[in-house]
Amino acid sequence: MTRHCHRCGTAWPLSAQPGRGESCENCRADLRACLNCRHHDRHAAHGCRERRAEPVEDKDRGNFCEWFEFATRTWAGIGAKDPREDSARAALKALLGD
Repeated sequence: MTRHCHRCGTAWPLSAQPGRGESCENCRADLRACLNCRHHDRHAAHGCRERRAEPVEDKDRGNFCEWFEFATRTWAGIGAKDPREDSARAALKALLGD
């Protein structure tokens, strides 16, 4: 599990949080963005599980959110399949008898 760019997967080597102007050395994507935050959840209200955070329109752009915490996760790549999706589909097929 690493902290990495949401767009290309380049690892963030520093232990400190990225600043508002920090960008990925590989693809130049903003690092202090909602898509890199551990509170980001596209299914939550305003896309954030932190209820005290101000709503942010552009989730992939740098912002001044004071609740930002760089997410630690495994890079799956763009378009990678989620294993939870496969198990959910199998359970649904079993339930429906397909």
